[in-house]
Amino acid sequence: MGFGFLGLPETADYVLKDATVPASLLETGAPVSGRDGLVRADVVVRGGAVAAVGSPEGTASAGLAAVDLDGAMVFPCFVDAHTHLDKGHVWPRASNPDGTFPGALAAVAADRERHWSAADVRARMDFALRAAHAHGTAAIRTHLDSLPAQIDISWPVFAEIREEWRGRIDLQASSLCGIDVAVEDGYLARMASVAKRLGGGIGCVTYMSPNLPGGLESIVRTALEAGLPLDFHVDETLDPSAHSLRLIAEAAIRHGWRANGNGTILVGHCCSLSAQDAGEVDRTLDLVAEAGLAVTSLPMCNMYLQDRQAGRTPRRRGVTLLHEMKARGIAVMVASDNTRDPFYAYGDLDMLETYREATRILHLDHPVGDWPRAATATPAAACGFAGRGVIGAGRPADLVVFRGRTWTELLSRPQADRTVIRAGRAIDTTLPDYRDLDRLW
Repeated sequence: MGFGFLGLPETADYVLKDATVPASLLETGAPVSGRDGLVRADVVVRGGAVAAVGSPEGTASAGLAAVDLDGAMVFPCFVDAHTHLDKGHVWPRASNPDGTFPGALAAVAADRERHWSAADVRARMDFALRAAHAHGTAAIRTHLDSLPAQIDISWPVFAEIREEWRGRIDLQASSLCGIDVAVEDGYLARMASVAKRLGGGIGCVTYMSPNLPGGLESIVRTALEAGLPLDFHVDETLDPSAHSLRLIAEAAIRHGWRANGNGTILVGHCCSLSAQDAGEVDRTLDLVAEAGLAVTSLPMCNMYLQDRQAGRTPRRRGVTLLHEMKARGIAVMVASDNTRDPFYAYGDLDMLETYREATRILHLDHPVGDWPRAATATPAAACGFAGRGVIGAGRPADLVVFRGRTWTELLSRPQADRTVIRAGRAIDTTLPDYRDLDRLW
């Protein structure tokens, strides 16, 4: 078993001395001075919770065992706002023949039809959660493929898994189907009933279908009437004519979603914005800000699928416009998306990897500023994972300690020897062996 590089005392009462902490991940009132948005502080842990965060000279830690971090970086546990636990780890039996989006759709459809029994979905979900837990993630929202034939298989499995993982990973789910399925007679009423009963939200993939305007009206109205959260896959294409993001924002404004105090609507991908002219971008983002939408970028998956043509080097990254959104006050975040399935052949639900690659792909640096919140505090707030994503007195001592002391140290290596602390105690960070899944192939 592996418990990371850091040796913690047996007791749950100790002080992590001389830690480096991103200032943006500290609650109001904690020290905020330092270089590159980093501060040196002591983190006092008592009874499995953070008791205090302060300067090394001023922290009340008398009588506690001291663990000298020598500047090692401390994060709160991560929040992954957009995953696909039901699809994950099917690559050995359902690879993508050409790495394209249509190839992924076809491969997943065939695999779902042949293999997605309750036992199969459960095994792959549990494997993925074991990996996420070992990497230091404490909260996940997953999208569940919710075609009519799959609803009664995947949703009960998710509800069972959520209870089994309670106390280790907080779990949410949102339904997923194409907008053309969402408008089928009786579908939304059935899906809303299942989500309400089993505790989840609803959503769909939006694209420029003739059914899109009416479908958005129906799904927003259904969510309002049922009191359910909304989460959309939006414009996952580089076609500049795809503008369903704007239509979602207009629908949210028209229905008074934000004005009536409903939860945040999440929208993921939004790739086509990167191919649109400045006027359309400004028009759309002004509406997104007014509607109060929160945007999730999935940089690794988008770069894998978008602008892929055999024998041709990709020209465009396919990621959405996070800097422009953030400048307007729009909540923005990054997430893992798919793992080892036809939509993304790689990944392991390691949010440090996601944040590291997002930093490189989206230029979330120079200055780093408060971009670390995109993998922690912002998704926690947008999804409603109370108490997650920040470090502060009274918060659970759910922390990840990395050897890296600066941003270049942290983001230059995988930090595979990280120490993950849950309720004040180090957990086993041994990753599940892929051989555990061999019986599924």
